[in-house]
Amino acid sequence: MKRENTIKENINFRPLDLKKKMRPGESIIQTLLFISGVLSIFITVAIVYELGKEALLFFNNPDVTLAKFLGTTRWQPGIGLFGIWPLVTSTLITSTIAMFVSLPLGLAAALFLSEYASPKARSVLKPILEILAGIPTVVYGYFALLFMTPLLQKIFGEGVEVYNMGSAGIVMGIMILPLISSMSEDALSAVPRALREGAYAMGATKFETSLQVVLPAALSGIGAALIIGISRAVGETMIVAIAAGAGPNFTFNPFQAAETMTGHIARISGGDLSYNTIDYTSLFAIALMLFLVTLILNLVSQVIINKFRQRYE
Repeated sequence: MKRENTIKENINFRPLDLKKKMRPGESIIQTLLFISGVLSIFITVAIVYELGKEALLFFNNPDVTLAKFLGTTRWQPGIGLFGIWPLVTSTLITSTIAMFVSLPLGLAAALFLSEYASPKARSVLKPILEILAGIPTVVYGYFALLFMTPLLQKIFGEGVEVYNMGSAGIVMGIMILPLISSMSEDALSAVPRALREGAYAMGATKFETSLQVVLPAALSGIGAALIIGISRAVGETMIVAIAAGAGPNFTFNPFQAAETMTGHIARISGGDLSYNTIDYTSLFAIALMLFLVTLILNLVSQVIINKFRQRYE
């Protein structure tokens, strides 16, 4: 009986004995991480607040209505034309072309580096691929204008204009390629070796294992790469400002010139704009619309990725 009481006492006091005080260094790190998280949220809220505050001045103008802003297709605020769709459609077209280029090529490069390349080949090829990320975007812009556009004109003929969305979108995809491939390769490399060995034990080939086992297991990391790539494409400025065109044009033809939201902001803000004029406040309305488009695309991408992830789990 006495022995049982002693055991109970030890059990009751064990949690207190195992409890450790947090080290000073750990508490400092935890505090810094908390401050970083709060600061990132604060910066996001501050950006949205400033955009909304200045954009409200634009929508308070008696000549501006939501019907004109969302229901018309001509954008020239100086003469009372406030249709945002020419800028939105050109942004979506160039971003879609960029993702059609970067996503398959980036995943193919990531699969090769993760599943097929030897360690020596990976150590050489991956840094070479990532060099593309260090090239200034203005260089990519002139590459699109001076190389990609003449190439498209040779392939598709005179229907390709000098400034066009197609060449800008293709080169944007080349620019995003290192981002997609690097993040996807890290996600694929993080898949446990046991999954590959189990697939090989079931008689799967290396190609089948890569596509049907490793790729679905790394879908979370690949999805993050996709979302970041979309955000990067939508927010790109210099390539579209140089190669896509310098005037709003409501068209779905990728071989025609059309100005994106970021390109328009870069072009208009470079001039002398007086505060609180219609042209000045319109820039913030475009920026707010750009923020909303990016947010919606990210949410839609996240929903699609979650559906595919549930299918494989």
